[in-house]
Amino acid sequence: MSAAGDTMTASAVYILLGPPGAGKGTQARMLQDKFGLVQLSTGDLLRAAVKAGTPAGKQAKAVMEEGGLVSDEIVLAILKDRLAEPDVQRGVILDGFPRTTGQAEALDRLLAEAGQKIDAAVSLEVEDAAMVTRISGRYTCAKCGEGYHDTFKQPARAGACDKCGGSDFTRRADDNAETVQTRLDAYHAQTAPLIAYYDRRGVLARVDAMGDIPAIATALGAIVQRISA
Repeated sequence: MSAAGDTMTASAVYILLGPPGAGKGTQARMLQDKFGLVQLSTGDLLRAAVKAGTPAGKQAKAVMEEGGLVSDEIVLAILKDRLAEPDVQRGVILDGFPRTTGQAEALDRLLAEAGQKIDAAVSLEVEDAAMVTRISGRYTCAKCGEGYHDTFKQPARAGACDKCGGSDFTRRADDNAETVQTRLDAYHAQTAPLIAYYDRRGVLARVDAMGDIPAIATALGAIVQRISA
């Protein structure tokens, strides 16, 4: 943590928006590898804070042990702590937060306290109908979490992860056609309004995410280069 303990050091803050299956995780990892950005997943942040025993982590642990949902206030406190770590100096990509307009407003206030802001909220534009194929075909390396797909992104060598060489792959139980529509409905109701929210603030960028992975990565890279220039 920084000497001051409450000084955020991230040079830029990015958010990737898009429904389940839009490729947010894959693209975030690629941006992380290419530009030295740090991908901050809400789930990973919570687990790390609990393990470290930080004040916010202890609060989160108590809630989680009771089977409850961790409040926005606790998530924001954990995020504030993480943004003060020295490894985020080149910028961060927020993964899984915010999910609602209320969370976005709270995040804006948190960043403003440290003289920061959202530099770009990128909407990965996809067609709902295509998401069924995308989601039902995806799987991940159980060892390192690298994502793959039956059609769009298979390992270079069958049965071996390109990133770590692992041979164990998993699929999410809810990655099936029957549950996709429910998840899409939830996205449109709760998270899609963030597109309008960030558009009003002049930080929204739109990327056609129906193309291949390298083309999407190139478009996202151009956004990062423009902001970091």
